[in-house]
Amino acid sequence: MRTDNQVEVIVFKREKNKTRFLILKRNIKKGGFWQPVTGGVEEGETFEQAAIREVGEETGIIDKVKLIDIGYSFSFFENDKRYFEKIFGAEILPGSKINLSSEHTEFKWVDGQTAIEKFLKYPGNIEGFRRLIEILKRREDVK
Repeated sequence: MRTDNQVEVIVFKREKNKTRFLILKRNIKKGGFWQPVTGGVEEGETFEQAAIREVGEETGIIDKVKLIDIGYSFSFFENDKRYFEKIFGAEILPGSKINLSSEHTEFKWVDGQTAIEKFLKYPGNIEGFRRLIEILKRREDVK
């Protein structure tokens, strides 16, 4: 059973001195917009467990996922219900193959600025990307 808690997971990989971020296009029935991995936290599940599960369900990647708690969360209302969403980064291996779930119709690997400026719709998604990019820049240059 789902709770009122949600996770957002910004999947990224590093290859050839560049960091690329995964964005997914939701199917038309679910809005047809671009976003990172998202999903609900189930009863008895931690946010971290939900993040790993959602990455697996939406991308097919089930191993070698390194989560980063970016220290950002927000609340939002949908259908007269309040939700709390916690955001993570998730580094995957460069050669990982993406197998989309039926929730999404396509995916792209893009740089962070392109994701923010051209694809993302919601302020919480955009802010999550900005914060993850800053964390990664502090660790080493993101290109």
